[in-house]
Amino acid sequence: MTHRSPFVLTALVAAMSFSGLAVAGVTYDDINNDATTTDSIVSYGMGTQGQRYSPLTMVNDTNVDQLQPAWAFSLGGEKQRGQQAQPMIKDGVMYITGSYSRVFAVDARTGKKLWQYDARLPDGIMPCCDVINRGVALIDDLVIFGTLDAKLVALHKDTGKVVWRKTVADYKAGYAITAAPLIVNGKLITGVSGGEFGVVGKIEAYDPTNGELLWTRPTIEGHMGYTYKDGKAIEAGISGGEANKTWPGDLWKTGGGAPWLGGFYDPETNLLLFGTGNPAPWNSHMRKGDNLYSSSRLALNPDDGTITWHFQTTPNDGWDYDGVNELVSFNYKEGNKEIKAAATADRNGFFYVLDRTNGKFIRGFPFVDTITWAKGLDTNGRPIYSEDHRPGAPTESGDQGKTVYAAPAFLGGKNWQPMAYSQDTGLFYVPSNEWGMDIWNESTAYKKGAAYLGAGFTIKPIHDDYIGVLRAMDPKTGKEVWRVKNPAPLWGGVLSTKGNLVFTGNPEGYLMAFNARNGEKLWEFNTGSGVIGNPVTWDMDGEQYVSVLSGWGGAVPLWGGQVAEIVKDFNQGGMLWTFKIPKPTPVANR
Repeated sequence: MTHRSPFVLTALVAAMSFSGLAVAGVTYDDINNDATTTDSIVSYGMGTQGQRYSPLTMVNDTNVDQLQPAWAFSLGGEKQRGQQAQPMIKDGVMYITGSYSRVFAVDARTGKKLWQYDARLPDGIMPCCDVINRGVALIDDLVIFGTLDAKLVALHKDTGKVVWRKTVADYKAGYAITAAPLIVNGKLITGVSGGEFGVVGKIEAYDPTNGELLWTRPTIEGHMGYTYKDGKAIEAGISGGEANKTWPGDLWKTGGGAPWLGGFYDPETNLLLFGTGNPAPWNSHMRKGDNLYSSSRLALNPDDGTITWHFQTTPNDGWDYDGVNELVSFNYKEGNKEIKAAATADRNGFFYVLDRTNGKFIRGFPFVDTITWAKGLDTNGRPIYSEDHRPGAPTESGDQGKTVYAAPAFLGGKNWQPMAYSQDTGLFYVPSNEWGMDIWNESTAYKKGAAYLGAGFTIKPIHDDYIGVLRAMDPKTGKEVWRVKNPAPLWGGVLSTKGNLVFTGNPEGYLMAFNARNGEKLWEFNTGSGVIGNPVTWDMDGEQYVSVLSGWGGAVPLWGGQVAEIVKDFNQGGMLWTFKIPKPTPVANR
């Protein structure tokens, strides 16, 4: 028998990682413990609750200015556009998605590409807001992601070869998938995109081993949910109990409400927490009523998709404020009582704190400076509308309705870009934007696969010198602790660490680090293109790393009106950057 030294064994393991050979797969324990495990990232949100907080301290507020690139990887080709994914890391291999439904496996030590998968997309895809993708899910030996033609694809982690492929919805009707899937208790959970096309939103669970459908839950009132056994559909109740309670006529049949950002899982309550998008069409005068469950937060039973509770942020939404923004679980003390809360910064400009056990409203407050569409929130968290700022109904002769000015703009006080929560400061770090819009209603009718808006708009910056604002918000008081202004809109995610750091990027191309307690900028690096991805940090071989995708795109240059003019000269890109603090060079003996 040949004996190998510990050094040789270590080198052998490293070589396996470098070459992309088989290493251990991701377990459910890995996912459940992701928030506290620092040598891997195996859940979107760096923990099932989505706090985007790391307990690492090797890189901190005293030495972050020494952070330097360790390597950079190009996604290559002409498929640039927006890069919004969060990297995932396991056993020295990093997995990312890129624009146009691509997946890459990269050696996390060197940046060498191990494999690449390119989905074969049809010509007729209809993504409303760029050809982006936000990341993969990992389980066992599988890397699973959604595509712009509304499929789920499972790849083998070592080769990138397709293990199974499943059609979730009809892309010809406007459906797509852009969110990272979620792995919970033996189930793969996904939402869908397509609210601008009059789709019916739905959240579904699949068997991650083979793609078999387990349950489906429509997110618009009146549609039947199903569970599946042995391939047979079993009725699981109508969403909302019945049709037409909060929708007029047949509009619930094309009601939108797409849960396009995905969701998180709270193990303390055993609930899935998802947000839903805008009702369709945008013209609110066509659909009198609250229009459940559009522009809402939903809590679902992960076993069968039952809706346990809901909270609607913008009933009868007339401004495309959606309700998809992430609902982040956190606990805090109120006297001697621990509150199981969840927080969300809505596109409508209000920050909400809910009791995540039952969805009850605890408090809400503005997190942007200018809100015109509502005068505030009542004691139940329902908006007090300013009807002068709701766009007018079209005339009977078909002329457009009265144009009004509304703030925030429909791209939101905060859009998809995820905020972070610090377990040390108790603050949320919110990437927000100050802008408004002229908006008006138009006549429209549903046609499969066509835009179903019934509205027009022009987005305008509120200030001459800035749009983006990174804010530190106290969820217990509603107070802003600090802010950092940015000329262009902020469109990327935020990361907080126990090292008293907050990381985020901007469209100007900089990845930046701030002091978590006072907002002082401590470090920045220009990546060459706009940063609209989600930074992450992890440790490997005794060192702490920070990674982020760079590549300008997304909704702003497509829908931004006057704001799009401000950012029109920003370069597209596709680079994965990884940073660390260099080790001191040993001094040779003289």
